[in-house]
Amino acid sequence: MEFKLSRESFLRAATCALAFAITAGSLLAAQGQPQTAPLTPAQLQQLVAPIALYPDALVAQILAASAYPTQIVEAERFLQQNPNLKGKDLGDAVDQQDWDPSVKALTQFPSVLANLDKDLSWTSELGDANLNQQADVMQAIQFMRKKAQEAGNLKTTPQQTVADQGSDVIIQPADPNVVYVPDYDPELIYGYPVGLWPGFYPWWGVGGPYLSFGVGFGIGPFFGFGWGWHGWGLDWYHRGLLYGGGPYAFHSHAFYDRNAYFHGNYRGGAPFARGGPGARGFGTPGRGSAGTRSGAFSGFSHGGDARGFSSRGQSSFGGGMHGGGGGRH
Repeated sequence: MEFKLSRESFLRAATCALAFAITAGSLLAAQGQPQTAPLTPAQLQQLVAPIALYPDALVAQILAASAYPTQIVEAERFLQQNPNLKGKDLGDAVDQQDWDPSVKALTQFPSVLANLDKDLSWTSELGDANLNQQADVMQAIQFMRKKAQEAGNLKTTPQQTVADQGSDVIIQPADPNVVYVPDYDPELIYGYPVGLWPGFYPWWGVGGPYLSFGVGFGIGPFFGFGWGWHGWGLDWYHRGLLYGGGPYAFHSHAFYDRNAYFHGNYRGGAPFARGGPGARGFGTPGRGSAGTRSGAFSGFSHGGDARGFSSRGQSSFGGGMHGGGGGRH
């Protein structure tokens, strides 16, 4: 018996098949690569070792910015192409860019931005870990700080203050208007051998197990910008990043940028191969996406505009110590 479909039935069946294919494709795209296993405490300690002894607000900026490798590259090239921009002029120019506030903030510290660009694979791994294991990352930072203290290599200096707040170690600039970025060898300063993250290119120049400091960065010219130093901090009680008076949250488009970068689709289509696609976690969807672990502050709005947050524990902002979430200063 011959069976014939009417034109309407054929179109209806074809439409249903196409809809099914689109839905299936969307689900596969949302799932992305199979979710990798969480990093162990030892791996996280090794990962954060190069920046764990930085001042709290700078650590917050680095952790946030590490989710935006394409923007880090753009910002570094912007500074290289505009060496004459300084102070307020630099702030005005950076403020016009479409980068995340954390990336803008790092232009205050060009050596730090250059280091993140130099070790872009490590930088992206740090961002991936912070997205999926934020509390664990911050716990690893505290572990490393305590190890450096126990080894006698982390203490208050003319450049920065080191204070114990409950069970947490807080690091702040000694002068609120000048930020010093410490230079140290993480393989020596913690009192026990800490290996470098695979593929990491050392940026430090010191030769012994101690902190050294170069020229301080004056942050006064950036006070008028919301993304400046005083907008950033760490909430040690909730183990999260603070920005603008509340929890920082990542922009969803960043994860498209990360995935595009490591597949050669850097903004504008120019092919770049730094970092390589073989490293762990590249292209992992962002917090709240299908197939990922939700972070501590996944319910807050994007861009750091958190609402209704009240911190009950230790919080450390660029402007000083506060018991609550605090605001800009």
